[in-house]
Amino acid sequence: MDNEFYQMQIGEEETKVRYYSVVESLLFVKGDPLSFKEICDVLDCSEAFVKKLMDDLIELKNKDKKSGIKIIKIKDCYQMVTKTENSDFIRMLLKTNTRQSLSQAALETLAIVAYKQPITKVEMEDIRGVKCDRAVYTLVEKKLIKESGRKEVPGRPILYGTTDEFLRHFELESLGLLPNLDEFEIEEDFHKEIEEQLEKENLSDYETKDIMEVAADFEE
Repeated sequence: MDNEFYQMQIGEEETKVRYYSVVESLLFVKGDPLSFKEICDVLDCSEAFVKKLMDDLIELKNKDKKSGIKIIKIKDCYQMVTKTENSDFIRMLLKTNTRQSLSQAALETLAIVAYKQPITKVEMEDIRGVKCDRAVYTLVEKKLIKESGRKEVPGRPILYGTTDEFLRHFELESLGLLPNLDEFEIEEDFHKEIEEQLEKENLSDYETKDIMEVAADFEE
């Protein structure tokens, strides 16, 4: 590898285009999330250089309406994924004619875990007012939540938290990007924020109503 080439300034258009091409190839071959450090090591460039490169590439790629691929960031990793609006065609190709939606109970439980984690199953049930065994099982099976330790109380019950798959599913770089409920003074603004996020997942009207009701409960 010619290190001199890889140290050229990002401001030079030809170099930027070349780097974009290299990074796309890396993400395609990796398939799974590729860490920021791995990209730095392969390109043999500084962290500041790669950070600027990836920010520019994400903006460029995600705005390209001719492309069916976009790049998302999850914590300190990057991944190439398909655009949500093409999901129906992908399901046709993969012979999955029906979308495996989350039940009302699972959606409510997922919202509780997202905002209250780490949390035990008993604490989830206290908030919902009903048993959560099946919902927790479903969310763990779909890798949206996971065991994240034990609570230091008698019986040491399991604590649950969201996963990187949860972040990828909702296209969140980190949990810090979840809407901060304390900052929403106007209920309509809060609901609009949640609705916009749910639209990305192509949830049914029934599912959207369910999770919006849960969000309203958090506001009270």
